[in-house]
Amino acid sequence: MERTPVSSSNLVSVGYDPDSSILEVEFNNARIYQYYDVPDHIYSELMGAESLGSYLHHNVKPFFGCSMI
Repeated sequence: MERTPVSSSNLVSVGYDPDSSILEVEFNNARIYQYYDVPDHIYSELMGAESLGSYLHHNVKPFFGCSMI
């Protein structure tokens, strides 16, 4: 999946596949996680958030299953 570099103290890049609803996040520790069944609007809100790390922590991690790849 192609990821877009982001300006964040915790995240390096973010990608999203609307066909599979997978959100892929690369953290600054080089770990990459995929979050499943993420709606388009959550990805859009994440990318527009003032703090991507905070948005991810409060609106993605508690609600969507994930795995490290």
